[in-house]
Amino acid sequence: MLKLLLTTFTTALLVMLMLLVIFWLPPNAPDAEKLSPYECGFDPLGTARLPFSMRFFLIAILFLLFDLEIALLLPTPWAMNTPTPTNTLLWTSIIITLLALGLVYEWLQGGLEWAE
Repeated sequence: MLKLLLTTFTTALLVMLMLLVIFWLPPNAPDAEKLSPYECGFDPLGTARLPFSMRFFLIAILFLLFDLEIALLLPTPWAMNTPTPTNTLLWTSIIITLLALGLVYEWLQGGLEWAE
């Protein structure tokens, strides 16, 4: 019974403390700057049909592809516990070789160069 009474008293005390803190905080007065949407440096009131950099798009796609391929390597430590870890090492080596060949190909084609 005493534990229930103590818990109720503590809860009521915390609620009163929070109410006092709310009254002491300054009021939130939104102005035009706070109400405007933030669009990562783009003018939110301008046209939505602005051209974008094709280089930026290609590098973003490359990042997504390599990120997805790296995710294929995540189960490797668990796969090493299989009865035949040599198969795991073989498949891991194949995946890493394909990643490296893809990176070299993109590098030689100039896909990683930002300035033209």
